[in-house]
Amino acid sequence: MRETVQAEVIMTFLVSEELSFRIPVGLDYDSSDPYAVKFTFHLPGDAPVTWAFARELLLDGLSQPSGEGDVHIAPASAEHLSDVFIRLQVGSEGALFRAGAAPLVAFLDRTDRIAPLGEERSVADFDYDLAAALDNILAGNTEGQNAG
Repeated sequence: MRETVQAEVIMTFLVSEELSFRIPVGLDYDSSDPYAVKFTFHLPGDAPVTWAFARELLLDGLSQPSGEGDVHIAPASAEHLSDVFIRLQVGSEGALFRAGAAPLVAFLDRTDRIAPLGEERSVADFDYDLAAALDNILAGNTEGQNAG
């Protein structure tokens, strides 16, 4: 049975030291992809932009600097849990956001009720999905599949 968790938080988009503005960000979790969370950033004047990354990365980033590659999450303060920084990087372009930790913790708590961390495999039927994909490949039916 597929379950989802959705929330909306307000984050601060830190354009520079002098310029920042608050934006709504949609948070999504779907038990059909139990290891991932999706953040949809609603920037003024632009189409929404969605980033998907590991749920565990979000959890780890609440208490310590975490992430490699395009997504980095770190607490704003080492002393107490208040805000976190989320840096998204594409090539040489990056965006920095500041979010309150409390709504992220509440969101993660709701996802944990669906799929406790460490038990994600029991939520998704990976064996069935793999068997169905292999059946399609062996039958020569590649419609709807992505290459790479």
